[in-house]
Amino acid sequence: MVQDKTAVPVPERPAAGDPADGSAAGPVSGPAGGLVDRPVAGGADGPPGAEDPSGAETPPPASRLALPARVAGAVAGGLLMFLAFPPLGLWFLAPPGMTLAVLAVRGTRPRRGAWLGFLAGAALLLPGLHWVSPIGADAWLGLVAMESVFYAAWGAGVALVTRLPLWPLWSAALWVAAEWARGWFPFGGFPWARVAFSQGESVFTPYAALGGAPLVSFAVALCGGLLALAAVRSFPALRSIAASRPIASSGPPASSGPPASPGPRPARGARRGRALALPLALPLAGALAVPAAALAVPRYGDEGRSVTVGVIQGNVPGRGMHPLGDEPAVVLGNHTRMLHQMARDVREGRTPRPDLVVLPENSTDIDPLSNEFARNEIDAAVKDVGVPVLVGAVVRIGENNRATRSIVWDPVTGPGAYYDKQQLVPFGEFTPLKGLVLALFERASLVGRQSVAGTRDGDLRLGPVTVGAINCYEVAFDGIVGDTARTGATPLVVQTNNATYALTNLPPQQLAMSQLRAVEHNRAVITSAITGISAYVTPSGSIAWRTGELVPAMNVLTVPVRTARTVATRVGALPEWALILVGAGAVAAAWRRRRPRVGHSVNREDDQQVGDA
Repeated sequence: MVQDKTAVPVPERPAAGDPADGSAAGPVSGPAGGLVDRPVAGGADGPPGAEDPSGAETPPPASRLALPARVAGAVAGGLLMFLAFPPLGLWFLAPPGMTLAVLAVRGTRPRRGAWLGFLAGAALLLPGLHWVSPIGADAWLGLVAMESVFYAAWGAGVALVTRLPLWPLWSAALWVAAEWARGWFPFGGFPWARVAFSQGESVFTPYAALGGAPLVSFAVALCGGLLALAAVRSFPALRSIAASRPIASSGPPASSGPPASPGPRPARGARRGRALALPLALPLAGALAVPAAALAVPRYGDEGRSVTVGVIQGNVPGRGMHPLGDEPAVVLGNHTRMLHQMARDVREGRTPRPDLVVLPENSTDIDPLSNEFARNEIDAAVKDVGVPVLVGAVVRIGENNRATRSIVWDPVTGPGAYYDKQQLVPFGEFTPLKGLVLALFERASLVGRQSVAGTRDGDLRLGPVTVGAINCYEVAFDGIVGDTARTGATPLVVQTNNATYALTNLPPQQLAMSQLRAVEHNRAVITSAITGISAYVTPSGSIAWRTGELVPAMNVLTVPVRTARTVATRVGALPEWALILVGAGAVAAAWRRRRPRVGHSVNREDDQQVGDA
């Protein structure tokens, strides 16, 4: 029956033994003799997390402490997620950080959920992207503010989908969608500080072999969401247990009626305990099962083949925004000198002979294709070591452009095949909105010639193997690394220049990305960094060798050659797109459910129909 909202309902006389206003909370008999919680009078004004017999949860009461608690939860959640990232690497803090962020947003309107999500994102990114600060505090804070908008969208979506059953699934899928959007917009995207990149070597890492970084992020977010569900269900459980305890009274009884029989209370309490324990145990079991299931992901074994790789880290003379120094050819000399040293060590038996050598990005500060001096210096060093060398250089393209290039330099034929960096750094290698940006920021002119993006994958024949060349910033992008791995290239080689950001949290964060990529594609990953951290990551994601920062270093490593493709390599972005569609579908379903229906008050608060799994 549809009730007229303007009609004043006539209260019914309470039945014998019921409270006068029918509002007392407590267990009542349900179907088949079971127990359900009686809804608290006032609906939204009841205790937080109370449930009615239909399974819909009643949101927490509006109080002066509610908003500060949500703000604190959002900020604490973001900070815990930051602590999961290198250099601290407390990866196990990522799920509880996600728990706090979800709890802060759950039960709010989308508008409030948006700015709470923004706070959580800012708390994660403000310290997480502090490595940008050498460019300028304005660049750092502006980037954090822009990227936090994506977490605001996540918060608004979670405020909606947590009204549906199985909401930990939907909130985790929305987290993947937010990270996907960050990786595409604006100016080509900026996927740094994805939750997956905090799990370089953790219990969640094996999921990378199934669905790449998106599936790892989803697993962490799902685990956090299940912990949030357990927390939500624990509040009514604790309240009910407290309510079932007898309260001692020193005064006379309020009435002269016969005393209540204490006989059935133990059995009734046991039933209540069992009824409350199961809903709490299920999400806790799920939160434990998510990382445990990663143990079942297939592992790939050794294929009995290896290659010997020389790695050189030449260092630079400058710091900050001018890392290459003011004197030309110093960086070039640092790296050619170390090539000659490696050749001497091989001749004198102090180190094994490499099959190939990898130099870092910008290993020459002079274009060797247009400058005869630089070309001769590199050629002499490569002839001395006697094996192909992958040289990182910035080369001129016409009068106004350049390319960040990985060049195969053969000891006999000289420079040959090359790979041009595809994913360029906005405001570092090219200037979006160039006219406006140059007018507002003088230091934007330091970009100089605008880089041109490459158009082919990084598979390059280098001695006995075809390596997969990945250039610095590109290691954060799923598509670039995945496309290179799908060519069959092995091992993967990351040439990088982090000189401007030396001794910040960028180099260890980037190394964690290489760890995840190794597991994702069943490939050894060699990182050659101009100032560190250079490293060798095994196909299982373990760091077998690494250098310090701001020091010259070199080594000759024997690394496995793997050719087997993981599921993640084969399916590419399909798991990510599936999760995005799941999240979008949940938002659509929650939005339809949010619309007022006939028979319900249109004045009901947005956050009063929070579904539970």
